[in-house]
Amino acid sequence: MAYCTKADLIDRYGERLLIELTDRGAIATGAIDDDVVDRAIAEADALIDGYCAGRYVLPFATVPVQIGPLSRQIAIYTLHVYEPNEKITADYKEAIRQLQQIASGTLKLNAEGVASSTTDAGGARVTDRERPMTEQSLKGWI
Repeated sequence: MAYCTKADLIDRYGERLLIELTDRGAIATGAIDDDVVDRAIAEADALIDGYCAGRYVLPFATVPVQIGPLSRQIAIYTLHVYEPNEKITADYKEAIRQLQQIASGTLKLNAEGVASSTTDAGGARVTDRERPMTEQSLKGWI
């Protein structure tokens, strides 16, 4: 399941920008190339999944509201062949920063199936064996 759609990108960035970024053929068609958009969205979603996989069970049962904007910001940045404008670059860097916070656990998603961040290998161990030094065994020393 994609975290954003072509319609989401059009709503946020406008059809004209998407035409400029995706109409890459030898002869311009003046239309959005769906394959280019789908590939950018898939790359953005794979990046998001990579950051979220350590903390959350994927795929999400319901997509958290924070994920859609991150997907749009990364996808539009990915669509740029040349250097994007400052706003798109800043949004991309902010999206990556938020993904790093999700991965580290400082930013929590409202998602079902949160994966356990600990394993049974750590923590305190308690043994119930007898103590070798007791009042009786140390008689004469105390």
